[in-house]
Amino acid sequence: MDNIKTILEQLGLETSLTLEEIPHIDLYMDQVIQLFENKFGDSKRNEEEKVLTKTMINNYAKGKVIFPIKNKKYSKEHLILMSLIYQLKGALSISDIKTTLDRINKKLIKEEGNIDSFYQSYLNLTGKNVGDFKADMDARVKEVKNEVIKMEDGDSPNLDQVLMIATLVHMSNLYRRVAEKLVDEMVIEKDGKRQR
Repeated sequence: MDNIKTILEQLGLETSLTLEEIPHIDLYMDQVIQLFENKFGDSKRNEEEKVLTKTMINNYAKGKVIFPIKNKKYSKEHLILMSLIYQLKGALSISDIKTTLDRINKKLIKEEGNIDSFYQSYLNLTGKNVGDFKADMDARVKEVKNEVIKMEDGDSPNLDQVLMIATLVHMSNLYRRVAEKLVDEMVIEKDGKRQR
């Protein structure tokens, strides 16, 4: 548990694809994959994990999670959407991501919106989230240590790590469940009917 700060440093929590890093020219699929691999490669759990693959991109296109491409090239707007998908897929199903991004995709198809300001707001919030998360992690570590001290078998190996893992997964589930309910509300708005 004393290595939490080291773990947080290794995760690259601040890593985001900024607007300045997104080319203003359209890219072929291999270039898109390379851009994402270069940007997020260090935050992978292991070497086998892929940041983005041709299959993933094709599935996003077929599933209409991203608006149609032109001439086998991906625009700046596609890259912004793929960056959002990359973050969202850690907690939401592809179906929920499609619902979440549906209105943005429709505006982009009609060329009615500028996604840049939305994406910059998202980046601003994620930067704040990282700071809040680090402060919360410090508090969680202290709480877990206090709970382990109170336990009868508190000197068992890895008990603090197991308790921390369970706590973090629980918090993750709470956030994910709220996000899913917000997606469900978007579906209700779109369909005009309440679900049970």
